[in-house]
Amino acid sequence: MTSTLGNGLGGGDAIVRTQADETADYQDTLNNFAAGDYTEWPNEAGFDGLTEERGPVQVHVSGQVPVWAAGSLYRTGPGVYKVEDTPVGIYRTNHWFDGFAHTHRFDIVPDGEDKVKMYYSSRRQADEMIQHVKTYGDRPFFSFAQRRDPCLGLFAKIMSTWRGFRTKTEDKWIETISVAVHPNFPGLESASGNLKDRVASIKSSSAGSESAPENTSVDMASGGHQAKLPKSVWITTDNTMMKQCDPRTLEPIGFATQKALHPELKGPISCAHAERDPVTGDVFNFNEDFGKDATYRIFRVSAATGKTDILATIARPDLKAAYIHSFYLSPSFVILCVPSSHIAARGLMIMWQRNVKDSIEPFDESKKCKWFVVDRHHGKGVVAEFETDAAFFFHTINAFEERDETDVEKNTTSLFCDVVEYTNLDIIDTLYYDVLLKQDEAHTKFWGDKERVKGAMTHHARWHIRIQNDSPEPAEVPETAPALPPAGSLVAPPPIAVEKLFDIPAPHSGELPTINPLYKTKRHRYVYSVVYRGKSTAMDGIAKTDTDTREVLFWDNPSGHTPGEAIFVPRPGATAEDDGVLLSVVLDGYCDNSYLLCLDAKTMKELGRGEIGFTVAFGFHGVHVGQ
Repeated sequence: MTSTLGNGLGGGDAIVRTQADETADYQDTLNNFAAGDYTEWPNEAGFDGLTEERGPVQVHVSGQVPVWAAGSLYRTGPGVYKVEDTPVGIYRTNHWFDGFAHTHRFDIVPDGEDKVKMYYSSRRQADEMIQHVKTYGDRPFFSFAQRRDPCLGLFAKIMSTWRGFRTKTEDKWIETISVAVHPNFPGLESASGNLKDRVASIKSSSAGSESAPENTSVDMASGGHQAKLPKSVWITTDNTMMKQCDPRTLEPIGFATQKALHPELKGPISCAHAERDPVTGDVFNFNEDFGKDATYRIFRVSAATGKTDILATIARPDLKAAYIHSFYLSPSFVILCVPSSHIAARGLMIMWQRNVKDSIEPFDESKKCKWFVVDRHHGKGVVAEFETDAAFFFHTINAFEERDETDVEKNTTSLFCDVVEYTNLDIIDTLYYDVLLKQDEAHTKFWGDKERVKGAMTHHARWHIRIQNDSPEPAEVPETAPALPPAGSLVAPPPIAVEKLFDIPAPHSGELPTINPLYKTKRHRYVYSVVYRGKSTAMDGIAKTDTDTREVLFWDNPSGHTPGEAIFVPRPGATAEDDGVLLSVVLDGYCDNSYLLCLDAKTMKELGRGEIGFTVAFGFHGVHVGQ
C-alpha cells in the first residue's frame, strides 16, 4: 500500500503529505505500477455498456450538500466506444478521445433552507455518427487516434484522403464533439439552432431508434425554486468545430466552425479550452492553419458585442504545426506555448493518417517549446517570445501577473504560468481503450515499462517570465528567411528572464486541474486535480495541492472508486480561497454505480453525495452554472 492511500475503506480524514514526501510518493507510484496493482481496480463500467437517461430523473441525496451549491453541473466526454451490427461486425473505437460524445447535466435544486434535491439527465451527441458507422462500418472525417485498417491498400488510402479534402465543413456536423462545455459562448448567434431541421429529418427517417424517449414530465421546481439554465450551451474539441446542445434537453441543435466568428479563422485546428475573461466575459482562443509555414491566429470574441478581433497572427520559418490542447490567459496577455508535439509534413500528415496521434512526430528533446506572449489591450501583437526545454502538456492551470522590486527597477511585469507538464508524449498512449480496459495485454505492455510510466507521470510546473514594459518594436526577420505573411514577419524580443520556479511530481500533482474560478487570472494557492497513484489504469484519487507550502491533501476514497474532474463551487461571500465545495462524478467500480460526490474543498472530506443508481460515463470536462 502506498503512503498516499488510506485503508481502502474510505470515509476518513484527508491523507496529508508534504514536500518532504514527494520523492517517496513518486517512487511508490512507480512501484505500484510495476507490481501490477492497477489490475485489481475495476473501472470498466465507466467506458463500456453505457446508456443515456434523458430524464430528468431524481437522484437520492445523502449527507449534506450545501444549498448554496445549487445550480446545474454540465459534463461532457466520450460515451460508448463500440457499435454493433455494422458491415464489418463490431466496430471498436481505439482511443478514449474518440469515444462517441455524451453530455450530462446534474441539477441541484434547493429544498427548503438546508436541503437540496438533485436530478440527472444525459444525452448522446453523436447519434448520427453512430448511425453512419452502423451503416458503413467506418467513421468519416478525421479522428484523434483511430487506427487505419492495416489491410487498407494504397489506393484506398489515397481515396479516403481525397474525400477528406472534398468534404464540406457544413457536412461535418455529425462529428463527435465532446471535450469542453461553454455556456453562453458569444458571437455564435447566427449559428444558434441551425441543426434543428437536419436532426428532425434524420429522426423521421430512422424509426426504431434505441434511444430512450424524452421525458419532460418531471418538475424540477421545489419550494419556489427551479434550476436556472444558461441561454445556450456550446461544446468544443481540439479543432474548429463547435456543437450546440439545448440547455434543457441536451439535444444537439446547432453547429458552427470558427469561421462563423471571423472569416480569417479558416485553419482546421484549435483547442477545446477557449479562455474567458472573468471580468468582461470576452472569450479568447487561437486558430491554427497549415501550409508552408504554420500560422497561429490569436483572437478575442467580445461578450458585449459578439465581434471577433484578431490580436496577433504568428508565423515563423522554424515554427511548426502542433497539437495543442490549451493556452494561458492573464490580465494583460494571451500566452501561447507551442509544445513539442509537432505534426509532421507541415501539418498535412493528418490528411494522410486521418488522425492526429499518428501524425505527430516522435518526441525529440531538441524540439523546444516555443512561447508567444500577446498583448490583449493595446494592439501590440506579440510582445515577447522565447523557448524552453522540450515538453508536452494537455492542460494549463492559470496565469497571473505581479510586480516586485526587481520589476520596478527594470520596468518589467512578472508573468506566472502554471501547467501540468510531461517529459514526453507517452501519456497519450495510456488513453487507448485496450490499455484502459486491460485488453490483449496492452496494459501490461505499457504500465510494465518503467521508463514509459515515468513519461506518463504529471509534473505541476510554474514558469516565471519577466516581460519588458513598453517593449521595443519587434525586429524584422532576417532577409535570408523565407517570405512570411506581413502580420507574421516580425520577431518580438525575448523576455528579461525566464525561470521554472517549481516542479511538483505525481502523485502530488495530477490531471484535469481546477482552481477556485474567482481566482482566474489572479494569484492562486490551491490546485485540485485527479491523480494516478498506480492503483488503476485511470485516475484513482483527488488531490488538493498547496502551491505555497507544497502540502497535499488526498481525498480518502474507497478502493475501486474512480473520480472525475473536480469542479470548484465557491461559497457565496467567502474570503478564503478554499472556502467552497468540489463536485466530482465518481464510479464505484465494484457495484457499477456512479454518484455525484460533494467534498469540502478546505478539508477534502465528503459532505454528501447524489446516488445515481447506474453508471455514468467517465468524462473530460464540465462547468457549474450557479443559481
